[in-house]
Amino acid sequence: MNRERNKRTIWQLLVVTLALVVGSATQAAGLLTPTGSSLPALEIRDHNVSVVIEDGYAITTVEQQFHNPHAQDLETVYSFPVPAHGAVAEFTMWIDGKPVSGEVLEKGEARRVYEEEKAAGREAGITEKDSHKSFDISVSPVRAGDDTRIRLVYLQPAHIDSGIGRYVYPLEEGGVDEQKLAFWTANEKVTGSFSFDLQLRSAYPVDAVRVPGQTAAQVSQRSGGVWDVNIASVASATASSATTGDDDQQGATAIPFNPQGGAVAYTLDKDLVVYWRQQEGLPGSVDLITHKTDANGRGTFMLVVTPGEDLQPITEGRDYIFVLDISGSMRGKFATLADGVSRALQKMSGNDRFRIVLFNSGARELTPGYVAATAESVQRYSDKVAAVQPTSGTNLFGGIELGLKSIDPDRSSAVVLVTDGVANVGETVQRKFIELIEKKDIRLFTFIMGNSANRPLLEAVSKASNGFAMSISNSDDIVGQLLAATSKMTHQALHGVELKIDGIKTADLTPKQIGSLYRGQQLVAFGHYWGDGEAEITLNAKISGDKKQYRSRFNFPATATTNPEIERLWAYATIEQMVGEMEDFGEKADLKQAVTDLGKGFSLVTDYTSMVVVRDEVFAQRGIQRINQARRQQEVAAQQQRKAQAPVQRRVDNSQPMFSGSRPSFGGGGGGALGPWGLLLLLPLVIWIGQRNRDE
Repeated sequence: MNRERNKRTIWQLLVVTLALVVGSATQAAGLLTPTGSSLPALEIRDHNVSVVIEDGYAITTVEQQFHNPHAQDLETVYSFPVPAHGAVAEFTMWIDGKPVSGEVLEKGEARRVYEEEKAAGREAGITEKDSHKSFDISVSPVRAGDDTRIRLVYLQPAHIDSGIGRYVYPLEEGGVDEQKLAFWTANEKVTGSFSFDLQLRSAYPVDAVRVPGQTAAQVSQRSGGVWDVNIASVASATASSATTGDDDQQGATAIPFNPQGGAVAYTLDKDLVVYWRQQEGLPGSVDLITHKTDANGRGTFMLVVTPGEDLQPITEGRDYIFVLDISGSMRGKFATLADGVSRALQKMSGNDRFRIVLFNSGARELTPGYVAATAESVQRYSDKVAAVQPTSGTNLFGGIELGLKSIDPDRSSAVVLVTDGVANVGETVQRKFIELIEKKDIRLFTFIMGNSANRPLLEAVSKASNGFAMSISNSDDIVGQLLAATSKMTHQALHGVELKIDGIKTADLTPKQIGSLYRGQQLVAFGHYWGDGEAEITLNAKISGDKKQYRSRFNFPATATTNPEIERLWAYATIEQMVGEMEDFGEKADLKQAVTDLGKGFSLVTDYTSMVVVRDEVFAQRGIQRINQARRQQEVAAQQQRKAQAPVQRRVDNSQPMFSGSRPSFGGGGGGALGPWGLLLLLPLVIWIGQRNRDE
């Protein structure tokens, strides 16, 4: 690509994908009952959450007790959103007062076993994954007048971005799955007790921990780098205060809601978000977490690279292209959308221009091409947007395609896409979205808000453009998320990043292609290794076209047994990569089989595998091996061992630091929430425009 051609493509693409989960369309985690069914509703008696975050990953344990107040045995179905990159590792039911853990089978076989046991009247349960949308747990029977207790455990990476850590317990489903909304009604009320306990164990100093919107949260610091967060609520029949739905009240009190006359301890309709801020001035670092039980066998590693400050700020002017979702799923959300667009337009300077593209089942342009951002035109088109009535389906592809047209090659441009992220009209194949983006010389920065958005699609398209995707919850500290986004889009980035490990045998690295690293981002890589001893690690990249190399040397251990969860994290990251390939190029028998084998081998719930619980004697009768039972015993023992000691420092590049500078941080900033549209209000601050040829 010559410089003249590059000159014609001096623009970048900012995509803000926001699914505002407000109004009556919101769907929450909870017990599902068929719409119009004559079956009586069950209750969520207790809902208790325990989270431990350490060594770069989080372990979430959810225990629930379902109650059947009726005179007949019933089946219960509980649904909750898929956590970002969350891998279900345990599903346990209490049978005859004893916990029985589940085993993973091929999805169809697991469903057959469950249905057969249910038909026989014996206790059974199953956890299944519904694509990117939800994990669904079915339990049968919940005995008449009795309780049934279950436990679910899932693992996920816990990244640090610019010195800020973030954990989300997802409860909002977003209300975009029309088939699910049409078939099921959800009871998201906890009628007995609710608790949320999070323990953060950090070998790096942490200055503060906060839980936005949760005034009832108790945050305390222990010695040795341990922080605790606790939220608890017990239903009270005499409770006089009610949850208002406002952020500063959500979940803080018991409320008299139950139409059957009882009180409600908690409503499972808002995400719980926990932030922690590392101490300023911490060095860039390389952390290594390993698991290897046999010195002569294969080990698994998780490598976390946190670059030091090495990226300079850059700024340029811009055009704005707003691509707005006006499909039916935006009803109840669109008034807020229109207000946000109006305020964003008002923040533009007189030299800026804008276009507005609308899409539902089709796509059309509201403006006659580019319009100068004068006071008159801003008011005129703000009024036009406010008058729109959302309806019909979501042709996401058509909206993006129209938004990409008529880009002025002589001006810097930003495209702002506002959608719930679910394409159901027109082109819906992931590969076609990627091909569309690859036609332009762009970076795609995606903010994903809402747990029902098609996160795999949006992340894949962002990565294809060497951009990034960032999730946002309604419960987030939006200011903090804006600060993180701002620093990435106003600074240089590391492009064409490659990781090389020499001196020790490694294989099965994921991700296969790293792409770009933006200011404050960590690189998290998984893989296998053999042997032990010193290895040389090299990180190659480009900054504004100039080659950059970072190096270090450190040891891989012969044995390590304190982090067995690393094996499942590697397996699930590999599974996600394979599923992404099938989304791009279609389902292939070999990849499907590979995902199934990994799911069964590492006891993970995937698109092709499910976790089933039956009575102990039924496992034996059916010849189902207790693979996961043994794995969980190993993991729980290791967790107890770690809990008994202070957090362990995992940094391995102390003697030969890979980076000379400190890691980026935001210091003591942050504050109250601006609301989801604070992002649009600050658009002039968060757009970085650069030349692609300088990045490559």
